[in-house]
Amino acid sequence: MPRLQTESLAAQRAWRRTQLLESAAAIALESQGGAVSVSAIATRAGLSRTSFYEYFESTSEIVAELITQELNAFSSHLEAATQEVHSPEDAISRWIESSLVYVADGRHLLAKTLSSIEISRDRSAAIGTAHRRMLSCLIAPLQQLGVADVHHALALIQSATDAATRRIESGQSGDREISTTSAFIMAGLKSLVRP
Repeated sequence: MPRLQTESLAAQRAWRRTQLLESAAAIALESQGGAVSVSAIATRAGLSRTSFYEYFESTSEIVAELITQELNAFSSHLEAATQEVHSPEDAISRWIESSLVYVADGRHLLAKTLSSIEISRDRSAAIGTAHRRMLSCLIAPLQQLGVADVHHALALIQSATDAATRRIESGQSGDREISTTSAFIMAGLKSLVRP
């Protein structure tokens, strides 16, 4: 097969795959995850149900792909926010603020909406890896602060930001949640620093 035709075919497949992902995302957001199915996605993308299976094995697979993409975008956002800072405290504060602004702006809604859909074990592991990446840019700042148990600190930071996320989603002021959560975490980290 000539190279040009091969490249054209690859571009066409990539475009169709993106079209299916965008259709699944739109359906998930419109229905709050309830109407995501192979038939609905294929119809929205203008493809037959059998054509869907040329790109994804199941609804679970396309949902896992969307969640992974969303978590990776969130991680990139957090990594960019914590670069070029003057101190480990600044890096941690920026991570907290950027994380909660992302939530307050509604940019996490797709992953949240899709989280109730059952995912295969293999894809769940990939999502877990993407989720851990979100916290990875905090490891060096925590070590620089002298935190004795970095993994414990990460778990506590995650718990506090998860609680703030739920409060923001329930209608609490994003600005207030960001400032109080940041102050709470920064004060708490001092107790984890090696003597």
